[in-house]
Amino acid sequence: MPISIIPSLIFFCYITAITPGPANLCSLATSLRYGKEPALRQWRGLFVGFFTISMISVGITYLLGTALNQYVGYLSWVGAAYILWMAWHILRSSEIQSEASADTPCFRTGLLVQLTNVKVMVSCLTALASYVLPYTKSFWVLLCVGLFLPLTGPIANLVWLFAGVSLQKLFSNHRKAVDIAMAASLALCAVSLIWPH
Repeated sequence: MPISIIPSLIFFCYITAITPGPANLCSLATSLRYGKEPALRQWRGLFVGFFTISMISVGITYLLGTALNQYVGYLSWVGAAYILWMAWHILRSSEIQSEASADTPCFRTGLLVQLTNVKVMVSCLTALASYVLPYTKSFWVLLCVGLFLPLTGPIANLVWLFAGVSLQKLFSNHRKAVDIAMAASLALCAVSLIWPH
């Protein structure tokens, strides 16, 4: 892998990481609704989930190489359906009082969100298949890039999380409007996954 491609890879990783997606919007929603501590517990699960997907992507990319590209389109439809479900859940949550402590997000919540996050799957597979495979099939290079990827998404999740913490007072005064805006953002994410480019 030539050194000249590394800035482009880094730019791709951070742009895909910071844009709205299920984990970022989940981090924002959790910090707005529950505050910093529950959101950080959930973030730990998001991190472990992202790391897991990244390592699985390294293995898949190494074993299947470029033949994997034909399946990314199917994953996009599954991901779009999941994201729309999350949008519906956020809309419904504004009607339900969140007083029960059992509903407070935790490590497991973050882990499940990330392990079902098709945006992360597609992003990791795209980074490896587009920026590494054309130049080398080396497992060690794929592994190095795979170890770098968890430094992108989870950091972006933290940005969204702390934005939510700082906007928590605004949210408490305008909860319904914020939930509608987040649900609409998720719906746009779903459409962008399947809409022809």
